[in-house]
Amino acid sequence: MCGIVGYVGPRESQDILLAGLARLEYRGYDSAGIAVIDREGSLGMRKKAGKLARLREALDEAPLGAGTTGIGHTRWATHGGPTDLNAHPHLADDDRLAVIHNGIIENFSALKAELEAEGFSFRSQTDTEVAAVLLGREYRAAGGDLAAAFRAVVSRLEGAFTLLAMHEDHPGLVVGARRNSPLVIGLGEGENFLGSDVAAFVEHTRRALAIGQDQIVSITPEGVSVTDFDGAVVEVEPFEVSWDAAAADKGGWSSFMAKEVSEEPEAVANTVLGRVQDGQIVIPELDGLDGLFQGVSRVIVLACGTAYYAGLVGKYAIEQWARIPVDVELAHEFRYRDPIVGPETLVVSISQSGETMDTLMAVKEAARLGAKTLSICNTQGATIPRESDAIVYTHAGPEVAVASTKAFVAQITALYLLALHVGRVRGALSAEVAGAAIAELEALPEKIRWILENEQERIEQLSRWMSDTRSVLFLGRHVGYPIALEGALKLKELSYIHAEGFAAGELKHGPIALIEPGQPVFVMVPSPRQGATLHAKVISNIEEIRARGARVIAVAEEGDAAVLPFADEVLRVPLAAPLFEPILAVVPLHIFAMGLATAKGLDVDQPRNLAKSVTVE
Repeated sequence: MCGIVGYVGPRESQDILLAGLARLEYRGYDSAGIAVIDREGSLGMRKKAGKLARLREALDEAPLGAGTTGIGHTRWATHGGPTDLNAHPHLADDDRLAVIHNGIIENFSALKAELEAEGFSFRSQTDTEVAAVLLGREYRAAGGDLAAAFRAVVSRLEGAFTLLAMHEDHPGLVVGARRNSPLVIGLGEGENFLGSDVAAFVEHTRRALAIGQDQIVSITPEGVSVTDFDGAVVEVEPFEVSWDAAAADKGGWSSFMAKEVSEEPEAVANTVLGRVQDGQIVIPELDGLDGLFQGVSRVIVLACGTAYYAGLVGKYAIEQWARIPVDVELAHEFRYRDPIVGPETLVVSISQSGETMDTLMAVKEAARLGAKTLSICNTQGATIPRESDAIVYTHAGPEVAVASTKAFVAQITALYLLALHVGRVRGALSAEVAGAAIAELEALPEKIRWILENEQERIEQLSRWMSDTRSVLFLGRHVGYPIALEGALKLKELSYIHAEGFAAGELKHGPIALIEPGQPVFVMVPSPRQGATLHAKVISNIEEIRARGARVIAVAEEGDAAVLPFADEVLRVPLAAPLFEPILAVVPLHIFAMGLATAKGLDVDQPRNLAKSVTVE
């Protein structure tokens, strides 16, 4: 969750750090701070609870000395509340050493008791300060060798962590380490950077390195070195970030979410781009890996939140096109139930950031049990792809708003590409079916644009009319059910009101008790072309709730006249084959949730209590 930035080089480090932290605000935080070693070799630090604006005010009132070495942090409170004292950085070794940290140090209590017994004292309630004090002790024991002290400390820490440290004795040096938490290196000319993701430094360089599990990095203006926790040198391959800083700016939009909803057509188009050759799906990342899909008798999709709902949609496609049974599980439940997996199991993980801790640990458990692993991810150099046997990247571009929109449609698109690829490799898919599916995929971006151009204004007007609504229900069948879940989640995330998604057939098994006069209910109406039975059953569900006073907002395809007598409002989407309806039907729900939150005066980019990337379990 936390944002981390480190810098060494000729420029003013304070400016670099603050700009980097601003680009990481989307991750969610409740305090911020920086530390700088000035040109005279003195370490200074400022930190404040609250948003970056409060830190900037503190720096205006009491500026730090000009310096070219620094570390910065935005904190999401875990151990200890969001206070000035608990904010990072934390100081040790007579305030000459500064440390910032992302993650949770699970054995901090035992380490703290050990240090207190030796006479060390603490100013905060955090696990991070324990690491800082321990590093200060080891630094002295190592005779001033910061890297050696770092190795001694990380070997004793348990849990998930990214740590950055610098010391007055070593201006021009920042040391970092990671275990189960992200850290990326930015490679500049005469300067180098560290960040919890590439957004921290992409305005300065697009050349990057992603260090692996249990590795330590040292950056100076002249270069970068990476070792394992035992000190052995590790070779790391650089990569080029595929987007620039402008892609992560609002570009004149009222919010990042508004911008990202407008980019949903491009997110789908870019995920398909370059993956259709001679009428077949060809995924370059899977080149030479056909054996990964041979002998597979079961697929398990692991994800959390919105990505989990994408997995539920993907299940239909994989089963239909690849003819493999699919289970979709919440990653945080998977490894605690003694799962039965083996070499015949393909585990597909989905994570926009590639750093979702619940998903990462589930992938590791699946690999330990012998399963084959493949990840679907939007972020280059992330941990989950590196821990997996294979990767299919979405190409949604940077998603800054906490609530996922364009990444969701890109994830479904990537799952469809995977399903078509596996179906071809296994010989389960005819050329005719594959060709029709590819044509549908390629037509989706223009159909999403049609919704944005023709329906968005009316949906936003509807959301303003409903701004005082306290509860909204969502119903769907077949592939419409996961979209009902996604619609409810977006409303909860952004508007802080009660919202639930149900399988429409479950109504009579209990949820219909929630229906009372005036209750708004969104219904995902399947195409009548999908089969009269399914369409008729959803119309029957609508009649059931209308009879009890519900206000029905139907999401239905153009030309579906049968729904008109039964709905108070109809939001139209273009015609598409049944499996492709979800990518269209979700767009009005994203617009509605954003519009309702805006009408209530809420921050759609940074909802309360939420962070973009959940990097702790």
